[in-house]
Parts: sequence; C-alpha cells; structure tokens
Amino acid sequence: MDHMRHSGHTSGPASRGSAWLVAVVAMTGLLAPPGAAATPADASTGPIALAATDGSGVRSAEVPLAERLVLPVAGGARTKQVPTASYAMVGVTWRGDAEPEVRVRNRADGTWGAWRHLETLDDGPGPAGGPEASSAHGTEPMWMGESDGVQVEVTAATPRALSLVLIDPGTRAADATSAASAPAARAATTGLARAAKPSRVPRPELRTRSDWGANERWRSGRPSFNRQIKQVHIHHTASANGYARRDVPGILRGMYRYHTKSLGWSDIGYNFLVDRFGRTWVGRAGGPANRVRGAHTLGFNHTSVGIAVIGNHETTPPTRRTMNALVALASWKLDKADSRAVGRVWGRSEGSDRYPARTRVRLPIIDGHRDTNQTACPGQLLYDRLPNLRGRTQKRLDRF
Repeated sequence: MDHMRHSGHTSGPASRGSAWLVAVVAMTGLLAPPGAAATPADASTGPIALAATDGSGVRSAEVPLAERLVLPVAGGARTKQVPTASYAMVGVTWRGDAEPEVRVRNRADGTWGAWRHLETLDDGPGPAGGPEASSAHGTEPMWMGESDGVQVEVTAATPRALSLVLIDPGTRAADATSAASAPAARAATTGLARAAKPSRVPRPELRTRSDWGANERWRSGRPSFNRQIKQVHIHHTASANGYARRDVPGILRGMYRYHTKSLGWSDIGYNFLVDRFGRTWVGRAGGPANRVRGAHTLGFNHTSVGIAVIGNHETTPPTRRTMNALVALASWKLDKADSRAVGRVWGRSEGSDRYPARTRVRLPIIDGHRDTNQTACPGQLLYDRLPNLRGRTQKRLDRF
C-alpha cells in the first residue's frame, strides 16, 4: 500500500493552465474479457469523457500521460489543468519496475483543491506465473468526491505506459439503503469452498457484494482457496477519510473496477473492508466463511485473510466503531482457523520486497502490512492500535 518515504496529503502551488487537447477514452474494456485492455477512441478537443457500455453504471476513462506532462517541475513534470466529465475516484497505472511519485488535485464546485499524494499500491496477487498474477503497477485509488477537473504531477520516474484512471462509480438507489440498514442474515455456501470448521464466535454483521453492487461479470476465473489461515493482515486503503455512509458502496465499486480492469486482477484484492462507521463489507468472492485467497499481501496471501480499513491512518486514527468491527471480524475468522489472536506463527514467503521467496519468518498472528512488505501500511495511527486489537480479539475468543 503506502511507501515509507511519503504519506498523507500535501499541498503545492496552484498552477493554472488553459484547456488543452486530450485523448477521449471510451472504456470498452468493461465488455471485454476479464483483463483485456481498454481501447481508446479517437483524440478530440474537450474534456476527458468517461463511459460505461455494460449497463453497470460505473463509468471510467484511461488517459495516457506521457505526452500530457508538459509543465516542468523539480524532478518531473505536470499536466495542465484538465476539464473532465464527472468522476469521483482517481488512480495512475504503469508498467515496469520504475516507480514514480504521483500527486493529483481535483476541481470541485469550480475550485481547485490541494495536491494529494497517491500512495504506491503494494498489494497484489503474487509473482508472475502464479495462480493469479499481473504485470501492471499502480497507485492506490483515491476517492476525491464529485469532481470535474484533474491535474497530475509525476516526479522521480516516468515509467512506460503511464496512464491516468478516472472512475465514476455511479449512484444506485440501493446505496443509501445498504449503507443505512443492518444486513439480513445470509448463509455463506458454495460448492467450490474449502470451508473451515463451524465457529463458536458469532458471525459479525456483514454487508455482501450485492449490497455494494459488485458486477460479477468483471471477475475472471473461479475463486482460489487456501489450505489454512495462519494470519490476519490489517491494511488501510490510503485514501480520503471524509467519506459519507452513502459513499461507501461507490468506493467499493470504484476499487473493484480499478483492481480488475486497470490492474488486471481477478477480483477486488481484499477479503473484507471496514469503514469508519464500523460496518464490515465482504470483498473477494468465494464466501466470507471460507478460506478465500486474496490479493492483499505480496508473499503471504496463501496463508492469510486480508482486512482493509477504508481511509488513511497516517493522518487520522481509526474510530472506535472501526476497532470494534475489526475485533468482531478477526475473532470470527481466527476461531474458524482454531487460532489464537496473540503470539506469533511461522510463515514462508512466496516472494515480497521484504522477504524473498522461500524465506521462513516468524510473524504476529494479527499483523500490519508493513510487517511483510516495505510499506507504511496500515498507517502509523492504526499500526499503533494493533496490540490493543490483538488483546481484545483474544479476550473475545476466550469468552466463547
């Protein structure tokens, strides 16, 4: 997720530019087979257009940046201020190992906002050649809220196939309902599952993929399942903290679109996501009671479950409701795995930037992403709460 060198939001000078020629991209990738590249339309003058052709209501655009970075800055370049159709989420993707520093700012209600740093995405399915792999790299997708303009700054490196991704997840009538009401109890069964034992710890309230509007046609292949769960990895999404309850389903749809169509993953990366209101949302398909393999912690997806807190916890501490939800979810999953919440376990890396493949390492049962990868995730203010999370989760396990 977010690298150690830089975290949080930063501000910079306001550089005003005139309207300019951009490539208008009609995202036909939403109808293409999973992982297929989108096909850009002809270039024209005007704002960046977003499109959806699959009836999902999620509109998007991908714009090559190499020829748009025309304003010099120290160590790199910026685009001009670019008018766009309405969007709410932004990210940048590239190919190759060169890693850029990326900042963006948006225009909303006629005013340009502060520059925001896009953290490099350190999640992923695993090394090339594995059961799920991708050669694409990118930033974390940043929730901006309703916007109609964008400006991008790239420094440190300009990798190949550098592209701006804009996403408008749309608004469903069900968003307000699913965000406000408690979810109905649902059985989690699948013929594909490698289910764990029945749990003594009560299953927490879970909002399902249908609650946030997952388009199941975007997934590729069948879910993969782990033979065992030895750890719970805690993440944050390194995105804005000021979202509303009704925004969360759209945030998840946008993240799902970005992971599957822009990065080529088989599904959204996280097994579960928890918002600042204390609500838990099912991420990856395959059944929340099952040992579904995620794409959240390079090198250790094969023995863990990944839980991401929506927000940036370098800048803001997790809410009490968020912590309560993490305790309820972690205790349920660890009880099903016949595991404690305190202590350490041995694991073998499948290859990460911190632990090369086949390295054996002893890690906390509940750990932060930074314990396995070179990253600041899950943010210092959440990482500092992990001892509390472990202790509270163990007390809940002991109670049952």
